[in-house]
Amino acid sequence: MWQSPQGLAPLLVETIFDTIKDINAKGTTILLVEQNAMAALSVANYGYVLETGRIVIKGTGASLLNNTRVRSAYLGEE
Repeated sequence: MWQSPQGLAPLLVETIFDTIKDINAKGTTILLVEQNAMAALSVANYGYVLETGRIVIKGTGASLLNNTRVRSAYLGEE
């Protein structure tokens, strides 16, 4: 389950992301802008990491989840 420290209840967040995955699986492209990098990259086919309005890293959701720079800066890992 994804965590939402502020805003939506965790169960609602999970429902929304499940719905996003279902819509995408049916062939609809989705542009998702989300501050929860772990949740967004977990469902993303492809992603872009922006810093001050510029693309600094791009790749598949899986590759970004495994990128050490992304993990350090956006997922709180060192």
